[in-house]
Amino acid sequence: MEEEVAARLLERISFRTSSADDGTELAEAVHAAEDRLALDAGVTLGDVRRLLYLSVPPQAVEDMVGMLDRVDLTDRARLVVEKPFGTDLATARELDAVLGSAFSESDIFRIDHFIGKEAVQNLLALRFANGLFEPAWNRHSIESVQIDVPEKLTVEGRGSFYEGTGCLRDMVTTHLCQLLGFVAIEDPHAFREGAIRAAKSAAFAAVRPLDPQRVVFGQYDGYRDEPDVAPDSDVETFVAIEVWIDNDRWRGVPFYLRTGKAMAEGRRTITIRFTDPRHRWLKPAGGAAAQPNELVIELTDQPRIAIDVRAKRPGPDMALVEGVFRLDLAYDAPDAGPLEAYERLLLDVMRGDRTLFTSAAEVERLWEVCQPVLDDRPPVQSYPKGVVGTAGRARPPRGRLAARQPPARPRPAGLTRDRAGCRPQVSAGSTPPTG
Repeated sequence: MEEEVAARLLERISFRTSSADDGTELAEAVHAAEDRLALDAGVTLGDVRRLLYLSVPPQAVEDMVGMLDRVDLTDRARLVVEKPFGTDLATARELDAVLGSAFSESDIFRIDHFIGKEAVQNLLALRFANGLFEPAWNRHSIESVQIDVPEKLTVEGRGSFYEGTGCLRDMVTTHLCQLLGFVAIEDPHAFREGAIRAAKSAAFAAVRPLDPQRVVFGQYDGYRDEPDVAPDSDVETFVAIEVWIDNDRWRGVPFYLRTGKAMAEGRRTITIRFTDPRHRWLKPAGGAAAQPNELVIELTDQPRIAIDVRAKRPGPDMALVEGVFRLDLAYDAPDAGPLEAYERLLLDVMRGDRTLFTSAAEVERLWEVCQPVLDDRPPVQSYPKGVVGTAGRARPPRGRLAARQPPARPRPAGLTRDRAGCRPQVSAGSTPPTG
């Protein structure tokens, strides 16, 4: 940021402490800022809008909203609410009722910064603007979808928050499920609030409620030694789940969602694995088994996309060699000027655009999907810091235990590395379990 711009911004910033019991000083500071803005802009006070941002635990929202309402800060206001949106289905519904008691739904912005990332929005452009991908974006061409969000950091002073939340509530019901929605949606036909929300809601409606027997929970060694963590805590810091979507496009295609703390490295990756074309007369040089083609999307601030391909190796024999097509949007569009996720989303709040925000219906449906795991939690398995990581691309073993029945509970193999030495796996069958 330029110094002159930063200076003008900083001189407008003030700080006040407040509590759910007394918001008087906060209200006075807001009124003073509004008067100054109205005078500087030459507008009436009624033209000044308020942006309220709540980043508090779900159990604190009711008292905070009540305080804001009592001191009349809810007038002319848009409310931004950070996840988690409740801790289960019942509390999510209670939270929605609390928000609705003081704000209209059109003024509530449930924020998930993953959706604000350029790379996530680019999923829509990549798929629907390219004839190369959309015809193959279905169960006939795709073998599996993997969504991996490992984090290198630990809970790092957030022990109290994590004890009341855990990885499933913190990451899966929000970030990872939203990524799943963007991968799985049907053509929304427009990039606007109603169209995008309707398409995501339809996709989430087809998601089968999770089977606790197809979920792995893990906890990194040393978590119980973190500040504000119980010495006998069974809170999960790693989750791997198997998701099925029961519609014509995705029936029979497993989605693998994995996230955890204290991993070897931090990444945000979506891997679309395509089915094997099964032309057995075409073999890699050396006779090894050919690997499936994969489309790998790195959800970094500077999006990168890679596509595995096979071609003939130069020489007299018909032998295959694997190559990679890469698209580096930061390099190919150097003057584009992407916004950081929160920048984009806060700008949308000021514009009143809720296209990239989560609806109440989405929140409720995702809790319905995850509720079976909350009701029947898998056992928590321990893992060393930095061992279960994502040093390379996820490649689940071929066949995926096709000849065997799913285990009663995911085995410790759910926390082992795959054959590329990379990601934790959920042991799964090649066809969806019927239970």
